[in-house]
Amino acid sequence: VQLQASGGGLVQAGGSLRLSCAASGRTFSMYAMGWFRQAPGKEREFVAAIEWGGSSTLYADSVKGQFTISRDYAKKLVYLQMNSLKPEDTAVYYCAADPAHYSAYEHEYDYWGQGTQVTVSS
Repeated sequence: VQLQASGGGLVQAGGSLRLSCAASGRTFSMYAMGWFRQAPGKEREFVAAIEWGGSSTLYADSVKGQFTISRDYAKKLVYLQMNSLKPEDTAVYYCAADPAHYSAYEHEYDYWGQGTQVTVSS
């Protein structure tokens, strides 16, 4: 599975962005997908995950009610809708694929895309 994240950019606080992660490979529907982020000077952290069937999701406490993860099987895309953005959401956002089950643990993801930069100005 190859992943490519896109959709990042510069947005003012309170604004919204939707990140996309395009996946290649015929087994996309069998993978759980996750989003992680890494802010400057900090370790990469979990943001959200969605299980392979799409019916169960998992969010970091810091983004619950603010971000929504979803997936489009026909287009092989995973989205991260980010609303009410805050300066502390500034980070490089990464998508990842887990062949086993959806998880908040970085080490369980086997495939990673390149990051997309999200910058939220105050």
